[in-house]
Amino acid sequence: MKDKINKIILVLKKDGLLKTLEKIYKYIKANYISKINFFSYLYIKINYKKFKHEINNILNSNYDRIIVWRSSFGWNVPLFQRPQHIAKNLAKKNCLIFYETTTVTDKVKTFKKIDNNLFLVNFNNTAMKKLINNSLKNIKKPKYIQFYSTDCTVSITELKEYIANNFKVIYEYIDDINPKLIGTINLPANLQDKYNYMLKDKENVFVIVTAEALKEDVESKRGKEKLAFSCNGVDYNHFKNINKNFIFDRPFSDVLNNSNPIIGYYGALASWFDYDLIKYLALQKPNYNIVLIGIKYDDSFDKSNLSDYPNIYFLGPKDYNILQNYASNFDVCTIPFLINSITEATSPIKLFEYMALGKPIVTTAMKECKKYSSVMIANNKEEFVNLIDKSLLINKNQTEDYFKLLNKEALENTWEAKADIIINLLKKYEV
Repeated sequence: MKDKINKIILVLKKDGLLKTLEKIYKYIKANYISKINFFSYLYIKINYKKFKHEINNILNSNYDRIIVWRSSFGWNVPLFQRPQHIAKNLAKKNCLIFYETTTVTDKVKTFKKIDNNLFLVNFNNTAMKKLINNSLKNIKKPKYIQFYSTDCTVSITELKEYIANNFKVIYEYIDDINPKLIGTINLPANLQDKYNYMLKDKENVFVIVTAEALKEDVESKRGKEKLAFSCNGVDYNHFKNINKNFIFDRPFSDVLNNSNPIIGYYGALASWFDYDLIKYLALQKPNYNIVLIGIKYDDSFDKSNLSDYPNIYFLGPKDYNILQNYASNFDVCTIPFLINSITEATSPIKLFEYMALGKPIVTTAMKECKKYSSVMIANNKEEFVNLIDKSLLINKNQTEDYFKLLNKEALENTWEAKADIIINLLKKYEV
């Protein structure tokens, strides 16, 4: 309860009273009212044999292992990210995936097939959850529950119940465990409990890390057993599929029409974003258009006063399905993050998407960005500006070797390759 109160306080500061009340209502509806929806429960009870038959048919199909993804991330969200990409590619590799939906973003009352071996499941529907879990109990094939290190959906008690029913755990350690990432003042006890459990249970828990800092943390505390490094990646074909006839909204059309170079960023606008660096760039290069696409993750953007700068354009979030059309018009792609415990443990998805777009990349000196030869690393604000100038020359001169390097590193970091790493780890221990 304390964690929830702290989060409400932060949302109040960021969004004001009315929006906070609206979010509280949606949260209660999604997480509590939906669980006690008598009609949904009754519908499954009345049609129990039908649902049981359908689930048994799924479980009797041909697959190598079952993975139950538990999270509040959802499927039909504007930010189509690691959870959905990993699930899709695991399903393609003959894993049977039951992916948890949310009632906020997904219109799934029971369960829904969206691809071969891939099903969305409303675990908030208690009757459906019970039916799925009971059906899985006697399955002899390898079974796993998978979740993020930053997700509060599954309690430690529920996790142990899965293990008691012969499930193993895939613990995806994706970020520094930091309350700023969760949107709370203090770290929720749920996250700390599961992190501590991961460290001690080497028999049942497989750990997937996405950054070297996270790998070092795990190795120092529980060793290398059942551990794999699988950083974020890219849907290469998606970011190559540019709609040349796409009609942009008015703000971006205005940017395109003034013909100045476009220095772009998309992602969260949060406390780890280096607003002062962008202000410096805006002042040093008033003839550059600086385009920011994404969500205001906290109140840091509003406090930064970036909107006061005439050559900085904040366009808000863009759906994943059209994002590549916007980003393909960037002349330079950037990741201007502060260097701290959060960003040092971050594998930016956008990094690999920028590569697939074939755009010069300039970032600050994050560990996970330094690994790639195509990324230009700035150690200070002067270097950041100079590297952007250098990037524009690369574009102008169409430097072939650099663009080949971008493409090579994009192809080395597809989501398919990241899913393969996870499967290969599991296979080592499957009987």
